[in-house]
Amino acid sequence: MGENARPFSRDWERLLDDAGLVSAADRGEAEAEARSLKSQGWLDLRTVRYKPHLIARVFIPLAVESRWAEAFGFTPPTDEEVRQIALYPWVPELLFLREARINIPFEDLQRLDRFLRNRSSDGAIVPVKERSLEIFGDEKRLDMLSASALFREGRLSLANLRCETVGEPLAWKRGPATAAHKPVIVLENAATWHSYARWNERTNDFSAVIYGGGNRFVDGVLFLPEIFRELGGERPVFYFGDLDPAGLAIPQRASRRSQACDLPSVQPHLWSYEKLLAFSSVASASADPDPAVEALCHWLGPLAGEAWRILFQGKRLAQEHIGWGFIMTKNTATEVAGSNYPTSSI
Repeated sequence: MGENARPFSRDWERLLDDAGLVSAADRGEAEAEARSLKSQGWLDLRTVRYKPHLIARVFIPLAVESRWAEAFGFTPPTDEEVRQIALYPWVPELLFLREARINIPFEDLQRLDRFLRNRSSDGAIVPVKERSLEIFGDEKRLDMLSASALFREGRLSLANLRCETVGEPLAWKRGPATAAHKPVIVLENAATWHSYARWNERTNDFSAVIYGGGNRFVDGVLFLPEIFRELGGERPVFYFGDLDPAGLAIPQRASRRSQACDLPSVQPHLWSYEKLLAFSSVASASADPDPAVEALCHWLGPLAGEAWRILFQGKRLAQEHIGWGFIMTKNTATEVAGSNYPTSSI
């Protein structure tokens, strides 16, 4: 290991986001486990300045990287395994293994080879976890391997293994018949989804009100074709969530994935965000501001500057501010909520 090697580290909030840990219970459990791993020497933690009870960043010390690799089955092959890999009669899809150095056990590579050698050319495409269980006896192993160098562009693909990542089902409520051809809206949290679904019964603005479920929407966006099929075709997809780094990252990650699958982009529902920004005076404290978050605000278009002014102060706004009570007491039930453009007349 070179003297300039640096320990692997991740921002805590982004790590939770990528892991799909959205609920307070899941996040609390993750924090307890992180502190336990620190006490056992597996991790180092950096806490938020002046808030030692909040985790800001996680580090894996260089000295224990090999322990992590071994625990997750990403260990460098031994000299004997390197020799075996170079001489093994791989199927065409795996011939690259003779030249590439892949930190995956020889046994796992052989399991993949056996599957590819015996697969039927007209075999059905199945969910990746089902294929993983078939090949490895572990439904999560293929998910882990798919993020490794084994699946780098030009090497192995899920298509070779006749499997695919399936979108997590999204809860949704169809809008009134008069809104059948209008856009759909996705809400990050359950309470706001419930209020917007009730509201839509009065305003007829959306053909469907969809519950995104926080970070689950990044996978769930692949379920949109099922909803479109029920609605009778594709239509614009609007999104409204919390005004914080995770709340802005989720729809943008989902949008990139959606467009990669030739589905509509995920657009901000500007009317909702404009209403939320009006609560800036009661924004709650969040983590220390991260300059990188400013780029996430660009997704909000004309509202980007105002959003960044709040996040720059280390604050956030929960989307629940725009709930049933607000809708009713502010007489917004008669407004054109389906409009996606902020205007002072709304």
